[in-house]
Amino acid sequence: MPHFRFRAVEPQTVQALSTVLIDELQPLMDSPREDFTFEYIYTTFFFDGVVAPAYPFVEVLWFDRGQDIQDKVAKILTQQVKAIVGEEIDVAVIFTALEPKGYYDNAEHY
Repeated sequence: MPHFRFRAVEPQTVQALSTVLIDELQPLMDSPREDFTFEYIYTTFFFDGVVAPAYPFVEVLWFDRGQDIQDKVAKILTQQVKAIVGEEIDVAVIFTALEPKGYYDNAEHY
């Protein structure tokens, strides 16, 4: 844990980000390197009845680490995604805080 889900980017982008983001976020988030997961989600966006382009969307599922760390993680994610897809592109980052008692690993909750 943490888990990053990427939409509206190419799988190769997620693959490239999976190393650089762990390198930068691991010390900040104080989470073991092997606990980070990165997921590419193929998505189609619609607007007004037609397929529409979308900007990168990153969803972070994690155990809350406070506003200061969350702000820093959002900034790092945004910078790293923009470094690959282009500085002019908007990037959305959304956090979902998980409760340790509701997260199980091999039938044991945190």
